[in-house]
Amino acid sequence: MLKDWKINYYKPDRPGIFFKENSICFAADTNGNTDFGIMIYSKDDMCRKIPFISAGRNGTLAGVEVFAEEDIQYHYYRDDKVFTDPYATGIKGLEVWGGAKNAPRETVGYITRDTFDWQGDVNPLIPYEDSIIYGLNVRAFTMHKSAAVKYNGTFEGVAEKIPYLKNLGITAVELMPCYEYEECLFQEGKRPEYRKIDQEEKHLEEKMRLNCWGFQKGYYFAPKASYSAINSPSISFKKMVREFHKNGMEVFMHFYFPPEIRALFILDVLKYWVSEYHVDGFRISGMAIPHRILKEDPLLKYTKLRFDHLPDEINKNNDDPMRNLSVGNQGFFVDMRKYLKGDEGLINQIIAQHRNNPKEYACINYLTDYNNFSLFDMVAYETKHNENNGEDNRDGTDLNYSWNCGIEGETRKKAVLSLRIRQMKNALSLLLLSQGTPYLFSGDERANTRYGNNNPYCQDNEIGWIKWKESKLSKEILEYTAFLIKLRKENRILRMPEELKIMDGIGCGMPDISYHGVEAWRPDMGYMSRMIGIMLWGPYAGSKDSFYICFNMHWEEHEMALPKLPKGMCWVKISDTTEGQMQEAEVSDQNFAVKTEARSVVIYRTKEVPVANKIKGTKSLGSKIKEIDQ
Repeated sequence: MLKDWKINYYKPDRPGIFFKENSICFAADTNGNTDFGIMIYSKDDMCRKIPFISAGRNGTLAGVEVFAEEDIQYHYYRDDKVFTDPYATGIKGLEVWGGAKNAPRETVGYITRDTFDWQGDVNPLIPYEDSIIYGLNVRAFTMHKSAAVKYNGTFEGVAEKIPYLKNLGITAVELMPCYEYEECLFQEGKRPEYRKIDQEEKHLEEKMRLNCWGFQKGYYFAPKASYSAINSPSISFKKMVREFHKNGMEVFMHFYFPPEIRALFILDVLKYWVSEYHVDGFRISGMAIPHRILKEDPLLKYTKLRFDHLPDEINKNNDDPMRNLSVGNQGFFVDMRKYLKGDEGLINQIIAQHRNNPKEYACINYLTDYNNFSLFDMVAYETKHNENNGEDNRDGTDLNYSWNCGIEGETRKKAVLSLRIRQMKNALSLLLLSQGTPYLFSGDERANTRYGNNNPYCQDNEIGWIKWKESKLSKEILEYTAFLIKLRKENRILRMPEELKIMDGIGCGMPDISYHGVEAWRPDMGYMSRMIGIMLWGPYAGSKDSFYICFNMHWEEHEMALPKLPKGMCWVKISDTTEGQMQEAEVSDQNFAVKTEARSVVIYRTKEVPVANKIKGTKSLGSKIKEIDQ
């Protein structure tokens, strides 16, 4: 019987829920309040009130041990207020997605002794330079019927897509907030908010707005129950993590902490998910993040920590050999998007962003994310179209740095569609051929559209969901993404562990990285320049393969000079964003120019060729490339 459970008061050293063989220890920060305790509920709705007393106080912490082996539901009380434990490892009341009606749902802490076999699970510990990070929203990722999974919109659904992600070359998934929170949006905690109905939906009733992203205060120790297909979010999440690890992939979580959240609470949250759920890393957003505390905690030394920024005293004095800290590179986002659409005065920034790879921390390069245009929308829209959010298009950033290729939104014009495909490939090239760690957002590898909505936080529908139906466009973009990822993984020079120095540091006669223009070794750094040739010399990565990449974001074609190679080597063109699938084409090893089409990226790789069998290149500028007979 509930009333017969034995209790024992103890002095805790930290807050939280802790298990012993036949008991559960509750520890809470009372903030000095003497009328503070626990209300434990039985299956027949009986309640036992257990106060924290002086015998169990340690500073403002108070603890009590309850001898019970069955599942427990409980609240804390303080004076006449009853509330849910912020350290609760399970929450009841929010199991149904969008289930609130007229007021926020009541929640209760839930404790169960679920056992789980990790089957020898080991964290992959993939270095940042070897990582390809893929951001996703658990529900939106597989909610669409075209996802072809058994459990749509769940942790299980994400796990079902592991073969797809692994085949693409992804090494880590970054999950948008999937800790427990109330997704139904309410005004002043009483009435639900509704979104305006689109013209085509006037026959429908007003729809409650749902926070599909979860960037709000929540129950940070509990996985989101509505994302579980088996009514056990803890087991669902653990199974998902275990399957990713079995496939050599990592799992990161995105946490948002509002300013009122304390530093030590944030530390407790992250340590819990590492210990209990074997999470590999975190993306941490908020206004009062304790960077130094998180950096110095020994339990998190092998855990990847991504911040929006790092204080100077951290990023300039980080000598940890693991380099587990990283920063989202917003400069890359802005500069590369501007360059992609043809803005002037950017070549110096493009060179710097391409090479940017500090020793102290990793730079996470991205061109798209959850809160801006998708890859397709970036080349199809110049202004946001967020009307369906119900905020009169006032929400979402106005700084999109995008170009619609001549027509706003959907079109059937072949010339515009062809240009958009090229621009998407150019964007992927800028991202995946740069030295920092690339971050892709889900669906971009398939040219997914959000129909111009750059802030679909409340769009639990076709706008926010990933569409999986294959088309000629999605197939072409997917194949090119996979090609670039494979190229990056197979060639260390494209993903070095430290920043390249533009010097001949090993005495091989070539610098590790160099820049070129119409003439080799003489890049055009002028204000009006929109093209640059970048050569990366493979021997600095212990490889015989070197690369020359032509970036031309001008609306006119240009000729770029290929640097002269040592005897017995020639250049081979392996990719051109103006073409589809192409065969490798060999060009002369002599110093001459090759045509680079308007708004294109062309990749050349070195090849060893016996001197007697070299193909003679045409000496005139703009000469055609002679293809090798396969």
